[in-house]
Amino acid sequence: MANFLAQFQSIKNSSDRLVIAVEDVSDLWPTVKKEFEEQLPFKRASLNNKTRNPVFVDKLQAEYILTTDSRLRSRYPQEQWLFWFREPYATIVLVTCEDLDEFKTILKPRLKLIIQNDEREWFIVFVSKAPQHNDQATKLAKKVYAKLEVDFSSKKRERCCKLDIHGPESNFWEDLETKMTECIRNTLDKRTQFYEDEIRKLSEQRFLPVWNFCNFFILKESLAFMFEMAHLYEDSLREYDELELCYLETVKMAGRLRDFGGVDKGDDQAALLRPGNKPLMQIVQDDSFREFDFRQYLFACQAKLLFKLNRPFEVASRGYSFIISFSKELTLHESILPFCMREVWVITACLALNEATISNSGDGPLPIDVENEFHRLQGDLYSLCRTKFMRLAYLLGYGSEIERSPVNSALLSMLPWPKPAVWPSLPPDTSSDVFDKEKVILQTTPRVKHFGIQRRPLPLEPSVLLREANRRRASLSVGNVHELFDSRAGFGDSSDLDMRLSPSTKSHTNAISRTNSSPGIESLIDRPMRLSEIYVAAEHAMKNTISDPNLWKSLSSVEEFEQKYLELTKGAADNYHRSWWKRHGVVLDGEIAAVSHKHGNFDLAAKSYEKVCALYAGEGWQDLLAEVLPNLAECQKTLNDQAGYLSSCVRLLSLDKSLFSTLERQAFQSEVVRIAHSEMKQPVPLDVSSLITFSGNPGPPLELCDGDPGTLYVTIWSGFPDDITLDSVSLTLIMTYNADEGAKARQSSEAIILKSGRNTITLSVPPQKPGSYVLGVLTGQIGHLRFRSHSFSKGGPADSDDFMSYEKPARPILKVSQPRPLVDLAAAVSSALLINEPQWVGVIVKPITYSLVGAVLHIDSGPGLKIEESCVIEMEKYADESTKKSSDSSSSVVTERLTIQDGKIKFPDWASDVTSVLWIPVCAIRESLARGTSAADTDRPSLVDGLRTIALKLEFGISHNQIFERTLAVHFTDPFHVSTRVVDKCSDGTLLLQVILYSQVRTSLIIYDAWLDLQDGFVHLGQNEGRPATGFFPLVVSPGSKAGILFTISARDIVSEDESGQSTLDSLLNIKYEINGDRNLGAHSPVAIAPKEESGEEVEEVKRDLIFKSALVLQRPVLDPCLAIGFLSLPSSGLRVGQLVSMTWRIERLKDFDNASSNCDDELFYEVNANSDNWMLAGRKKGHVSMLTKKGSRIIISILCMPLVAGYVRPPKLGLPNVEAANVSFSPPGPHLVCVLPPPLSSSFCIPAS
Repeated sequence: MANFLAQFQSIKNSSDRLVIAVEDVSDLWPTVKKEFEEQLPFKRASLNNKTRNPVFVDKLQAEYILTTDSRLRSRYPQEQWLFWFREPYATIVLVTCEDLDEFKTILKPRLKLIIQNDEREWFIVFVSKAPQHNDQATKLAKKVYAKLEVDFSSKKRERCCKLDIHGPESNFWEDLETKMTECIRNTLDKRTQFYEDEIRKLSEQRFLPVWNFCNFFILKESLAFMFEMAHLYEDSLREYDELELCYLETVKMAGRLRDFGGVDKGDDQAALLRPGNKPLMQIVQDDSFREFDFRQYLFACQAKLLFKLNRPFEVASRGYSFIISFSKELTLHESILPFCMREVWVITACLALNEATISNSGDGPLPIDVENEFHRLQGDLYSLCRTKFMRLAYLLGYGSEIERSPVNSALLSMLPWPKPAVWPSLPPDTSSDVFDKEKVILQTTPRVKHFGIQRRPLPLEPSVLLREANRRRASLSVGNVHELFDSRAGFGDSSDLDMRLSPSTKSHTNAISRTNSSPGIESLIDRPMRLSEIYVAAEHAMKNTISDPNLWKSLSSVEEFEQKYLELTKGAADNYHRSWWKRHGVVLDGEIAAVSHKHGNFDLAAKSYEKVCALYAGEGWQDLLAEVLPNLAECQKTLNDQAGYLSSCVRLLSLDKSLFSTLERQAFQSEVVRIAHSEMKQPVPLDVSSLITFSGNPGPPLELCDGDPGTLYVTIWSGFPDDITLDSVSLTLIMTYNADEGAKARQSSEAIILKSGRNTITLSVPPQKPGSYVLGVLTGQIGHLRFRSHSFSKGGPADSDDFMSYEKPARPILKVSQPRPLVDLAAAVSSALLINEPQWVGVIVKPITYSLVGAVLHIDSGPGLKIEESCVIEMEKYADESTKKSSDSSSSVVTERLTIQDGKIKFPDWASDVTSVLWIPVCAIRESLARGTSAADTDRPSLVDGLRTIALKLEFGISHNQIFERTLAVHFTDPFHVSTRVVDKCSDGTLLLQVILYSQVRTSLIIYDAWLDLQDGFVHLGQNEGRPATGFFPLVVSPGSKAGILFTISARDIVSEDESGQSTLDSLLNIKYEINGDRNLGAHSPVAIAPKEESGEEVEEVKRDLIFKSALVLQRPVLDPCLAIGFLSLPSSGLRVGQLVSMTWRIERLKDFDNASSNCDDELFYEVNANSDNWMLAGRKKGHVSMLTKKGSRIIISILCMPLVAGYVRPPKLGLPNVEAANVSFSPPGPHLVCVLPPPLSSSFCIPAS
C-alpha cells in the first residue's frame, strides 16, 4: 500500500471537492449542464459527522462528472477501494421520453440495468421537452413521469424528480438539492464506517512486527481528507490529531528508529504552514516517515483546517507548543544537524507562524479574554524568535552590540550553546576576516555608566564560548591553558576567567608540556582557536546552514542586525501591551530604550525607561531597578530635565545600600545638593518619601488643651549617605476624622543637619483645633529645592525601638482636647467686709488638671475700691472645711508673701497644680457718713451701695496663651446699722432716745464707748458729755444681734448759728469698737499698714482705735415743726390709666415767723418727685411759692399727672428741699398707696365674632 503514496498525494492535490456522477441516458447533459452547475455550491446541506450527529454545512462544494469521463472509468478496483474518498457520492440519471410504449420497452429495462448496483446512491431526473402550448405532448410526458415514479420510487424514499425545460421550474432545484444532500449523506456514512473498520483493524496491529505506518497513514488521512472535502473540518482535525498521537507512539518504539531528517537543503526554513513542502515519497523511509518532515507536515494540515474554522488563536497556541517541543527534538539530534540548525529553524518557524496567524485573524471582534491570550502568544513567539536571533548574532561577534540588560542576560545565560558533533573549523583564506574581527574586539570598550558606576557586566553566555568551542573541536586533545587564553583581548566576554582560576590551577597549567611523546599524535594536535577565529568559523558555517536570504541579510552587518533586533523587540512589546502580560511589554520597552540611548535618542529612551522603572519599583525588584535607573538619570540630565533627574537621584539613593558602593551613593547625593543650590528654571516640589521618612516618637501622643501651643518631637530617618543640611522643615498634621482640616507645625528657620540614619528634631506646634491628629506630609527646603515626604519610617528589627510599623488606623501623634474650664477663680468669702477699712479679699485659684506654672494674675479694682499696694500679698494653700477637719491640728499653713507690680502678681511654682488662696489687701472707700433711720422705717440700706468689683485676668499656659477673666463682686458694709426711737417723753420735755445698733457682720463686735453729738434744737441732760446713761461698756454684740443705748435729751429753741458760727443739721453717733473676726469668714480686723519714713524704711505700726460714725436725723415733736404738708383726697371717680388727674397738696405754717428757724421764710422752694415708670407729670415739677409768716397761713400746690400702670402704686410726693426734715411734718406720715384702674375698653380694638 505504501507504493500508492505518490498517487495518493497527487489525488489530494487535484481533488478538493465531492464528485457527483451524471449518467446521461438520453443525451441531455449538454442541455442542462449550465443550469445544474449554476446551483453549486449547495446552500445548506445537512450531513452526519463521525459520531452520526447532524451537522449543517454552508456552501458545500461539489463537481459534476459524466460516467463516461476518463477520470471515473480508468481506475482499477484496488485503487477504487484504496482511494474511495474520490469516488462519486451520488449518481444522477438524466432521462426523457415522450412515448409510453418506448418507456416500457426501451427506457425502463435500461434504467433497471443502471441502478442494479445497490452500493451507489442514485436518483432519476426526468427532463420534459414538451412545449407549454402542446397539451397532448404535456399530458403524455406527465403519464410517462407518473409511470416512472411508480416503478422507481417507493414510500420510504422518492428517487424521481421532474425538470420542465420549457415550463416554470417551481421547486425543482430545492427538491434536487434535498435529494442530492440525502445521497451524499448516505454515501458519506457508508464510507466513514468502512474507513473506521479498516483503521481499527490496523490499529490493533500497531505493536506487531508487521505493522506498516504508511498503510495506516493512507487510510487515516483518506478519512480526514474526505471529511475536509465534505466541510466537516472538526472531524478532519480530530483525525489528524489521532494520526499524530499514533505516530509519536510508534515512531519511538525500540527497533523502529528511523532517520530524523533535517539535513536537506532548505530544511532550516520551517514548513509548519506548508503541507506540500516536500512530496510524501521523499520523506518516507521503509514503512514510516522521517520525523523532521512528517511532524511539520501533520501540523501544517492541522493549521490549514484551523484556519478554515477561523481559529487563528488555536493555531498560535498549538504552534508555540509545537515549536517548543520540536526544538527539544532538534536538540537531541543536534549532532547530526547543520550548525545552529535549531536556532535558525525556531526563528523561521516563529516568524512564519506570526505572519500567518495575523493575516488569517480576520476583522471580526473576538472575546476579550481570547484576544488578550492571542496577543500574549504572539508576544511569546516574537520573544522566542528574538532570543534565538540574539544567540546567532553573539556567535557572529555582535555580542558587544547587545545590551547587557537583566532580561537579555536571563534569556541568553540560560540558553545553551549549539552542540554540534564538531565545532566548525576555520576555513582557509580567512586571515583577513580574522584580522577584522580581532580589530573589532580590541577596539570594543565597555560603555561607562553614569555617576561612574562600576558594575560587573551581566553575562550573555551560559559558559565561556572560547572554552566551549575549543572543547568541541575533535582535533584538540591536549593544549596549554595559557595558549588557550593567550591575551586579554581574546577573552571577549570571558575576561573574568582569570578570576575563576585559582593560583594552584595556574601553576599546574604552566607545567603542562606543549608536545606529546607518543609518536604519530603531533599531527593531530591543533592550536586552540582564538575568539576572533571562532566568530569567523561560525559565520562561514552559518552561511551553509541559512537558506533564507532575508535572515542572512539581517545577520550580515551590525546595522542590519540592529534593525531586525528592534523589529522583533517592538513586535513582542506591542503584542504584550495588547495582552494581559503588559509587564513583559514594559520590560521590552526598556530594551528598545537601550538602543535609542546608544544612538543618542534620549527623549524616546527616557520615556521608555520611565515605564520600566515604574514597573520595577512597583514590584519591588530593586536589583533590576539598579540596572536601569542610572540610564534614565543620564537621559534626563542630557535633556536638562532637572525635576526628573532629581527624582532619579533620590530613587537611586532610596535603593538598598548593598546595590551601590558608598562612593557611588555619595555621587548621587552630591548631584542632588548641586542642583538644589543652583538656579532652577522651574522649581517643583520633589517627592523624597522613599528617602526621608518620619514618625512620631514611641509612647503616648502629645496631649494639649484647646488653644495651647506645644513642642512635637519627630524622628526622621535619612537615607542620604552623608550629612545633609535642610534649610527649613515643616510638618502637616491631619485630623483623623476630618481629612480636610489640617494645620502646619513649623520649625524655626534655622538650618537642620540630618545625619545618615535616625534623627530627632523638635517642631513648634501652634494652637490647633480640638481633635486627634496624625502625621501628614513632611515638607522642607534644601537650597532652592522644595521637597516633601508622605512616608512613615519603618526601619530596624521589629523588636527594637527603631521599628516604625504602618498602623491602620495611624497612631495619633497629637491630641487636642475640647474646650473646657482649665482654672477657676472665686471669692474666698461671701459675707460682708468692713467699709472704709483695709480688708483682706480672698481669691480662690483652682487649677482644673492644668498646670499654672508661670501664671500671672492681673488685678484691676473697680470704682470705690483701692488696692493697698504698699502691703504684701499673701498666698497659701486652700483648705476647705473637710480638709480642715481631717488635717492635723498641729500642722501649720505655709503662707508665701508676694508683691504686686503694675497690677500684676506672678504665681509661685508650688501653686501650679494645687488649689490656693490669694489674699489681697483692699479698702472700699465711701466718703459719705452712714445714716441712721427711724425705728418706724423698716427699710435697711441697700446692698448695692456696698458692692465693689475686682476685675481679674489670669494669663497662664506654655506661653501665656490661655486667658481666664472674671469679675468678682465683694460686699462691704458698716459694722452697725443704727435706728432711733423716742422711748418716752416727760412732761418737762425730756426725751428718752433709744439708739438701736444692728450688727451687720458675721463676727463679734466689742463696743468700748459711744457718744452722741446732737444737732441744733436738742441738748443733752446731765453731765455725761453726750454719753449714754448706763455704763455697761465694754458691750459685746454677737453676729446678727442688736443692742440698744439710751440717751437723755431735751429739745430747745433753734438758734441761727452756734458759737463757732456754724449750724449743725444732723446728729452724729460715735462708737468706739473692736472686731474679733477671721478673714476666712468675713469681716475682720483691718489690715495692718506699716507707715514709711521719708527714707523709705518701714516703722512699727501704732495700733489705732476703730471709730464708727453714723448721722442721725432727730425729728422734733409734731407741734414743733414749722410747716405741715398734707395730701388732699383724690376724686371720687378714682384713677384710671391714661386719664389726667390733679394731685393737690396743702402747706400750712404751724408757728409764727418769729419763733421759726430762718429757713421757714416767706418764700418756699418745692419739688414734686414721682416714679417715671408709673406716672407722667404734665405740670411744673418744681418752683417757688410765697407764704405768709403768720401762724396758720396756708397755700395749695397742684399738678396734673397721668397714671401709666394699673394697680396699687405710690403717688407723687411733694418735698421742700430747702427746709430741714425736722421742721416739716407730713400727713399721712408714711408712704401710702393709691389704686389705679385699667384703661376703659375701646371699640376700635374689638373684632366681630365669626
